Amino acid sequence: MKEILIRQKQVLFFIIAGGLSAIVEIGSFKIFSTYLPHFFAKETNFHGIHYPLSNIFSTSCGIITNYFLSIWFVFERGKHSKKKEFAYFMLVSFISTLLSLGFFQIFYSFIFKDNINLIFYTLSPEMISKIAAILLVSILNYSVKKKVIFNG
Repeated sequence: MKEILIRQKQVLFFIIAGGLSAIVEIGSFKIFSTYLPHFFAKETNFHGIHYPLSNIFSTSCGIITNYFLSIWFVFERGKHSKKKEFAYFMLVSFISTLLSLGFFQIFYSFIFKDNINLIFYTLSPEMISKIAAILLVSILNYSVKKKVIFNG
């Protein structure tokens, strides 16, 4: 019974940490995707890749936030040293970044074509695509980080 409560607490904290990291990632994506095209004209469409730098920079912001929230609130330290744990975390995050970028491209190019009006805010296709990619990749992240990095 105690293990079930601990597991549920861990999942809840992972969701909260992931939510906060997603807010950082989405917010920084909004900033980057708004301002980077002024400096890099190809940012909106670089050989068929939409917002590549904005995605990479914002995902990096989200990863760093998630790492610190994960070690402070979600997972207990595993059997790895801090350096090795960080290296594994970054490797998994790099793979997740590639997956997220791929999902973003699919969503932005083929699925989300129109704005969604939420009355108080309108979500653009790029923001909807970013949010959908984050949600999809976060499921994989939890499993891998729990089992491989933090040995839970």
